[in-house]
Amino acid sequence: MVPVPNSTAATWAGESARPEPERSPCMVGIFPVVYYSVLLGLGLPVNVLSAVALSRLATRTKKSSYWYLLALATSDILTQVFIIFVGFILQTAILARALPSAFTHAVTVLEFAANHASTWVTVLLTVDRYVALCHPLRYRALSYPRRTRRIIAAVFAAALATGIPFYWWLDAWRDADPPTALDRALKWAHCVTSYFLPCGIFLATNSVVIRKLKRRGRPGGRRPLLSKSTALLLAVTAVFVVLWAPRAVVMMCHLYVASVRRDWRVHLALDVANMVAMLSTTLNFFLYCFVSQTFRRAVGEVLRAHPRHGPRPANPRIPPPALKPLELLAGTAL
Repeated sequence: MVPVPNSTAATWAGESARPEPERSPCMVGIFPVVYYSVLLGLGLPVNVLSAVALSRLATRTKKSSYWYLLALATSDILTQVFIIFVGFILQTAILARALPSAFTHAVTVLEFAANHASTWVTVLLTVDRYVALCHPLRYRALSYPRRTRRIIAAVFAAALATGIPFYWWLDAWRDADPPTALDRALKWAHCVTSYFLPCGIFLATNSVVIRKLKRRGRPGGRRPLLSKSTALLLAVTAVFVVLWAPRAVVMMCHLYVASVRRDWRVHLALDVANMVAMLSTTLNFFLYCFVSQTFRRAVGEVLRAHPRHGPRPANPRIPPPALKPLELLAGTAL
């Protein structure tokens, strides 16, 4: 399973016949149970709230950026449900892995599918911003809600398809020592599709976007100011890169330095890396609230349960408030 500490795939045929080597002890004790319970209790409600607010903004403004953010919130919800709740809290902590093999592996597929969807929707958001700033005329022709929804649906379908090979995934605690060729192939596929390749795309597109903004700021002789939209994009991608880096590093150490099942230090590092990685599913809501006044207003409407859909009594002295975009496309001619 993706980042669930001490989760276990079913015992493979013939494994019991081999002598079981001494396993590294778990050093974190009950702390992961408390941590994941708090993370789920906080993250799931705020992600649902974020999804409702973004769905209203997407419907009102017809902006593609809102649809991508809505897809990201949805994928974070799926990640929390399948990885944190089903994978760790239910399967590992409550049921103590007493589940049928087919169910365990099916959950593993859904875990990786949710993880891939969250990662590649973030890539879509980055590419969308890149095209908007660097190719505005092409963006006007290509970016519209119906096309955006089709792209998002295709990414979710691809995420499910790429999760299927991980039916044969064994957690690092279950790998052979040393890992077999299948173990290595799946670990490398996970790191490439979920971290190395997305980070390469983030680096390339964000570098071009920043250079483009710098060129626009040169004629006035002043330092270019980072727009809120670009700041939000950089914050979302930076959170992903920083929080998922420890897991990728520990996976490489597990494959080529020391096995998790034999070295307690690598075991501890993977437990901590998994907890850090799952933190990324909760932080986006707070980033949106910090950057966007429009998002904060939409969240307030949801909490007050009376959205401003219908006409309001006109006051000749007070002009009606204008709906401001989230500014993910600020500075772009639409």
